[in-house]
Amino acid sequence: MKNHNIIRYAFTVGGFTMLSRVLGMIRDMLTARIFGTSLFFSSFIVAFRIPNLFRALFGEGALSSAFVPVFMEARRQKGETEAWLLARRVFTLVGVVLVAIVLTGIIGLSLAMSRGGLGEETAAVLPLARIMLPYVFFICMAALGMAVLNAYRKFSVSAFTPALLNITWILSVLFIVPLVRGGLEYQIQALAWTVLVGGIVQFVYQMPALFRVGWRPGVDTDWRDPRVKKVFRLMGPSALGLAINRVNVLINSFIALRWVGGWAPATLFFAERLIYLPQGILATALGTVLLPVLSDFATQRKFREMNDAIHHGLRTLLFVMTPAAVGLLVLSKPIVQMIFEMGSFDAQSTVLTARALSFYAPGLIVFCLAKVCVPAFYALQDTRTPVKVGMACVLLNLSLNVVVVLTVDNYWKHAGLALSTVIAEGINGVTLALLLRRRLGPLGLRRILTGLFRALGASVVMGAVAFYSEQSLTSLLYLHWPHKLAQWIGVPLAIALGIAAYFAIARVFRFPELTFVSDALRTRKQAKSASIPPAGQP
Repeated sequence: MKNHNIIRYAFTVGGFTMLSRVLGMIRDMLTARIFGTSLFFSSFIVAFRIPNLFRALFGEGALSSAFVPVFMEARRQKGETEAWLLARRVFTLVGVVLVAIVLTGIIGLSLAMSRGGLGEETAAVLPLARIMLPYVFFICMAALGMAVLNAYRKFSVSAFTPALLNITWILSVLFIVPLVRGGLEYQIQALAWTVLVGGIVQFVYQMPALFRVGWRPGVDTDWRDPRVKKVFRLMGPSALGLAINRVNVLINSFIALRWVGGWAPATLFFAERLIYLPQGILATALGTVLLPVLSDFATQRKFREMNDAIHHGLRTLLFVMTPAAVGLLVLSKPIVQMIFEMGSFDAQSTVLTARALSFYAPGLIVFCLAKVCVPAFYALQDTRTPVKVGMACVLLNLSLNVVVVLTVDNYWKHAGLALSTVIAEGINGVTLALLLRRRLGPLGLRRILTGLFRALGASVVMGAVAFYSEQSLTSLLYLHWPHKLAQWIGVPLAIALGIAAYFAIARVFRFPELTFVSDALRTRKQAKSASIPPAGQP
């Protein structure tokens, strides 16, 4: 695919991902209204990290990243029949391992719950974790199916799948959870059962699309196949790195719950959700599209095309993510207040969540580096380099978190945890980009940095316009409308004015990245190749 087609596919995926993010935001608004930043919801968040650990390992992370390049290689070199034979064997092996993990986990959690002397926080987490653990099987198998669909460039179906959990969650919060009697303790358990149902729905939804591309149900236990071994050999280092990373996230949640406050994991969660919203527009989508595309380039040894695609993707991402980061930074409190402050989510919850969001916001600029660089390493079937760098940065993140907990004021500790993540992720992304340059040759880093500084300059103007517009508009609207309605009118208008200012500056000063985005959004017949010199040239 040409560069503008890659970005256009990314916008297609980004559209569905954005739909999922918007539904997720509605989901979180409704959930915040019932549970706020209570200990019960914080316990739910910590428990939910456990199945997400295995989801990263066996679903969207290590396994899918190792599987796609080998599957693409089998399709190109051996044909469809051999590729599907490989897929069936991998599906079978993963299914067996997941069932074993779920059964072992349920038994272990049940034994832990039967022991006395558990602290309040642990006693609240364990029952929820036991309910949600079977979600691991369904979501990981669905994610592996999504990897297959992405290999066939059927990005729309796989991109829509995560929205199904949000839809299931919304229906439950609206019509089921409020009917549960006994208080928040029992209502949060109903929400945990909803997560399991959402996993089943996502798994079943994949089946028709997989049938259309050639998948047929079956079991094949010939795991001596060298290609199966290759998938898991590639997966091994990545799984180790992701396991450490996710365990660190889980430990951080426990740290926040145990040593910061019962409110802390919930405030970090709501801040993260606001970060994921703009990130899903293009960053996550582009990483999804790039893995099979770069894998195809790598199989054909078209390293120049890989280089150009990475360069193009980074410049486009930074052009979009930089204003999003500045906007969330300057409007953190009004945005949190507008979206979440209602019911059990009170003014104090708003202040604490806005603090975390302010410290998370700069991460949008650095998170996108890994989204582009990691798929490039995986496409080269090198899972070790991202893991080594990631492990070092995870240890850095954990060290910074310990310093934060020991030194920072209690009601700023959670914001310090957010900043630690941003610093570690920034070092991770920059290191990966430099190592990738050593592997593929010049990535045009000078031009990437020039584009970043252009975007930062325009974003500062955008931030000033948005900040002062929000203050003026909401103050005026408060005189005539209820506060919540005034926020829902004033804040989006301020954001729109800021975006208009940003794109006006980009157009007046002819930012090349604006052309990249325009070309990506045209139809296939109208799309023309964006005029960018090879990444290695000045």
